[in-house]
Amino acid sequence: MSAPEKINDNLSIYQNEGSLAFGTDAYLLSAYIKKQPKSLAAEFGAGSGVISLLLAARGKLSRITAFEVQENIAALAAKNVEANGFSGKIDVCPCDIREISAEHFGRYDVVFSNPPYMRINSGKISENDADAASRHEVFGTIDDFAKAAAKLLKHGGSFTVVYTPDRLPALVAALKNAKLEPKRMTLVYPTASHNPSILLMEAKKGGADGIFCTRPLIIYKDKTSFSDDNYTEEMKYIYEHGDFNEFYKKP
Repeated sequence: MSAPEKINDNLSIYQNEGSLAFGTDAYLLSAYIKKQPKSLAAEFGAGSGVISLLLAARGKLSRITAFEVQENIAALAAKNVEANGFSGKIDVCPCDIREISAEHFGRYDVVFSNPPYMRINSGKISENDADAASRHEVFGTIDDFAKAAAKLLKHGGSFTVVYTPDRLPALVAALKNAKLEPKRMTLVYPTASHNPSILLMEAKKGGADGIFCTRPLIIYKDKTSFSDDNYTEEMKYIYEHGDFNEFYKKP
């Protein structure tokens, strides 16, 4: 295990050697979730716990149950929660999201996830178990994640995910099949001249038909530099506030 890494919001994160580092997709998901300080939430596939920790540090949610199927990774998440002083806000549960007990059903206002986006039969599967589970659908497909979210959510609750744009049809189909209605979507582009690389989606249990497709989020002003000092104004706002501008939240 490496030494703790300092990240945003004065957090320090332990990570296993060779595991995927905390990235832009995780940070954007934490910022995309609307502030609901009285809401109970659940995270699917918590990994090192970084997304739940960012949300707890910003006071966006009341309490979070972080589900992580790999016991060693769940133990790491629990260590990060304790080390950052959020044991009273985050509970880590070593559990397969396909096997969550009925005591959790209908309990949560918010479920969020950075699920694996590659099918088992696509691409090379990493020899690192944690990386394999992060990238490939080893412990559940997007359909499994949507079905589990629908079970845990109260009527009117939201399921928010960060995903890959090329699998948008699969995501929408999974949400619809679970009776989670897509309500807000944002495509994220590295620069204005690139194709989108990240998709953010918020769905509502029992929601009416109709989706708000926001303006795109462009991360960098141009291709001259992929560093913080080349962020667009929208991206600067997200990193400074841990939240999206209001015009990304409603029409």
